[in-house]
Amino acid sequence: MNYATRGATFAAILLGSVGTASADSIPGMRGHDHTGITVPDMKQAVDFFTEVVGCKKAMSFGPFADDKGTFMQDLLGVDPKAVIEEITMVRCGYGSNIELFKYTAPDQKDLTPKNSDIGGFHIALYVDDVAAAKAYLDGKGVKTRMGPLPVKEGPAAGQTILYFQAPWGLQLEAIGYPDGMAYEKGAETVLWSPKTPEK
Repeated sequence: MNYATRGATFAAILLGSVGTASADSIPGMRGHDHTGITVPDMKQAVDFFTEVVGCKKAMSFGPFADDKGTFMQDLLGVDPKAVIEEITMVRCGYGSNIELFKYTAPDQKDLTPKNSDIGGFHIALYVDDVAAAKAYLDGKGVKTRMGPLPVKEGPAAGQTILYFQAPWGLQLEAIGYPDGMAYEKGAETVLWSPKTPEK
């Protein structure tokens, strides 16, 4: 093994040990940029995220379609005749972004998955006070579920949660853990949190 090879090997080991590179990751992966969601009504979705949740609209663009070829299928795995009427990006506090899609497609299904369904999902938003979030959401007529529920045992002890729904059924969660969670003591990896945004 020559010096260059040994140096590269050592650098890879060193970088891997501090968590900035790994043989088992997408090259250059830095973090979660956005979550994309298809919505039934773009105005309703933008109004909900900006006027209720408190996100800020950053940009809108579109439409995108290919009425003669298979571009949409090749790029996105959707029906070749699918049309993205509009895409709107919103930024929510110190977290990652949300990308809203308004699609039409010949094979489009109108389903709202439960969290227990395969492919089901929810968006969790960190809040300073989950009880205050519930009172606010209730006052806005937003459907909320049981809670706030404080978690008192196990590795997630220290968090409080509340699930709620957008008008079209999208599941969201308000979560707070102002004093951290139990697992953090001695943890090798601590979850990223927007509660202490990096400058």
